[in-house]
This record gives sequence, C-alpha cells and structure tokens, in this order.
Amino acid sequence: MNTNTSQIAEFIPYLIPVILLELVLMITAVVDLIRREKTRYLPKWAWALIVIFIQLIGPIAYFLLGRQD
Repeated sequence: MNTNTSQIAEFIPYLIPVILLELVLMITAVVDLIRREKTRYLPKWAWALIVIFIQLIGPIAYFLLGRQD
C-alpha cells in the first residue's frame, strides 16, 4: 500500500459511525417528511431536497425548523 492509501485506511473506523449516523438521520427525516401533511417555512419538496443533498446538516435543520406540530 502506498502512503495515501494507508492514511485513508486509518480513518475508516472513525468514518463508519459518522456515515451510519448520517444515513439514520436522513432516512428518519424522509419518513417523517412523507408522513407529515404540512411543513414550516418551505414546501415538502424543498425540505426533501435539503434532507437528501445537504448531508448531516439537512436532516438536523428539518427536525429543528421544518416540522410543524
């Protein structure tokens, strides 16, 4: 293995939990978004784009700002 590959391989155990957290947040946010009738500030399609394409921050923003109780 060259130097760059071994350096990347050292970080994989740290990246796996972050990737799993991001996937769980995104799936939970999308399911919640589908089940809700209305959202705050933006239409549902815009929140869906934010949740899917702005990783980690998008689902958190939806849970804090987009959910209408």
